Amino acid sequence: MDAGGASPTGKDRPVTPTGRQFLGRTRELKELRADIQRAGLDTISGRKAPRARVLLVAGRPGSGRTALAEELVRQVADRYPDGVLRARLTEPDGTPVPVERAARDLLTVLGLPTPPGAAEDDLAAAFRAALADRRTLLLLDDAAGAEQVDALLPDNADCLLVAVARGPLTGIADVRPCTLGGLDTKASVDLLTQCIDAVRVTVDPRAAESLVERLQGHPAALTLAGGWLAAHPQAAVADLAKQLHADPDEGTPLERVLLLVHAALPATAARTLRLLALAPAGDVDPHTASALAGCSVESARGVLDDLAGLGLLHAVSAAPPHYEVPACLHPLLRALARAQDRPAELQLARARMLERSVRLLQSCRAITETDSPETREKLKALPPALRFATPRDAEDWLRARRGALLASARLAVADGELDTLARRLMSQLVRAMVAHFGTRAAAGDLYGIHGLVLDVAERRGLPRERAAALLNLADLDARTGRTAEALVRYRAALDAGRQADDPYATGRAMESVGSAHQELGDHDRAADWFGRALAQRLARGEHAEAARLYGRIATAHTYAGRYGDALRHWRAAVAAHRRTGDVGAHARALSELARVQEYAGRPAESLRTCQEAVEWARRADDVRLQAALQLRLADTLDRLGDPTAARLHRGAAERMLGERDRDADDGGRDAHASEPDTGACEIRGAFAED
Repeated sequence: MDAGGASPTGKDRPVTPTGRQFLGRTRELKELRADIQRAGLDTISGRKAPRARVLLVAGRPGSGRTALAEELVRQVADRYPDGVLRARLTEPDGTPVPVERAARDLLTVLGLPTPPGAAEDDLAAAFRAALADRRTLLLLDDAAGAEQVDALLPDNADCLLVAVARGPLTGIADVRPCTLGGLDTKASVDLLTQCIDAVRVTVDPRAAESLVERLQGHPAALTLAGGWLAAHPQAAVADLAKQLHADPDEGTPLERVLLLVHAALPATAARTLRLLALAPAGDVDPHTASALAGCSVESARGVLDDLAGLGLLHAVSAAPPHYEVPACLHPLLRALARAQDRPAELQLARARMLERSVRLLQSCRAITETDSPETREKLKALPPALRFATPRDAEDWLRARRGALLASARLAVADGELDTLARRLMSQLVRAMVAHFGTRAAAGDLYGIHGLVLDVAERRGLPRERAAALLNLADLDARTGRTAEALVRYRAALDAGRQADDPYATGRAMESVGSAHQELGDHDRAADWFGRALAQRLARGEHAEAARLYGRIATAHTYAGRYGDALRHWRAAVAAHRRTGDVGAHARALSELARVQEYAGRPAESLRTCQEAVEWARRADDVRLQAALQLRLADTLDRLGDPTAARLHRGAAERMLGERDRDADDGGRDAHASEPDTGACEIRGAFAED
């Protein structure tokens, strides 16, 4: 946790816009600071306050409410030695942030575990418990409602919660809102002076005051006005005031000045600005703007820099360039886009943006697979702007754009459809996250992605997609230790697969139900479900899969102590692998058969089977398996009373492993040593292969 301002999203949230001083609001700051010490209802009644004090800064977006909250936090942060936590509870496009996501991000900042798949109430309770013995200041920006704030309100009177919202938080006791209006005249004029040369204001102070009055001291409107004046150095402040006086009844001050600024932009920049309303969660980078506007990445970056200079965008970071559409402008830009751009153009721009995300995700994943000649050729075929120099660059991009990419996934299914583009985006996002972070580390986000698919599939009555989403979610449950929950989802996936008449989904679900029962220690049911999956594979002529399932049934019988049944199924597996010609699998099946023979008290049979397995492992060129079998032979020979032969086999195993280690050293580090969990969520069934 960073008391200096690290937010859960990983973005640095400055107290005020870069290079600008906080202005005005002296009275409001004094009231808020006094409110911290004010006796609450519990104190008056003689009871200890059960929860943290809540300070509320209320006002419309663009009124300077976040800047005031940040200034208050800066002034009182030293009273809270455990630091400051920040979370934003509404996206710039107006979408409320689920409490589950906010709590998960806050716990991550605290360095505490966030169990994948945990319910919203559990995560919120874990966050409140984490602050139970801390003296922390919590800033919740742009709260959409009292429910969000109440869920995250610490049960600790030593903490302080500063909330920013549009209006009162009805339902939270003992909260007095500090409601913001416009800035006073002096602060408003000072805000203009921060944007332009002070001489332009001092030569005509009445014009500056008239402009401030026209804009009602609205901070966002004043910022846009200052940006327009900075971009037009030949224009006097009076000229802008006259233009705004020309249409006194045309909307709010912010709407009027935005229309003026928009009209003054070159046609390309104005169109790009309007299309930025389509950016997921208001999160913009040059690639997003390039795809929306249909221009080059370099051109888009220049336009974004110009728009940021006018105050139309907030610059979040310079390297890589990253911007944010102000929440107060988002609905106005959306209205402008609807008024001036045809619906087909907006739909095409959205499709281009999502397609660009898909291609970047493909490149992001492919850079981790450069040992494949085919992948290297695909990377060379990509335009330079879509390539990543190194896997680390790709991972950094994926981390920086994580929020926007997850918002893109939500946008892709917002209309309740699972079209081809949405499927491809979901597929590539899952694969890129697994490739760079691993399944366990990315599980929280993967739950959200597959949950989106499940929600659409259930609303639209798509059993095949529902089965695939349930399988993916159940796999995540299984890999994160939630086996009981996984079993429920696997059975639901089986029902959906049968409804869709999807043999792949039903086969996978039956086998996975068996795996879940085996993990839970119910080996009889595990063997039964593996047997059902085997029957389906045999009926479809899938002999390689059937051979593998014979082995799974044998393993379940082994765990249950039914060695006779286990031996019978391992022999069936050996015969099946021999028919399919899989030499390595044949050798491994013989190895397991020898192991069970030993468990069953048949050392002589185990010795013969093990010798046969060594020969097949040699044919498969599997040195590790050969060495393991040599050690097993040695153990068996010891039990049969032949220590001399046992020593020979142990020596042979040590030589094999020694030669293997030397080969590994000569070849450098194993290219796959740092490879993430390859048990990636299954995409087949819901998503098309790219």
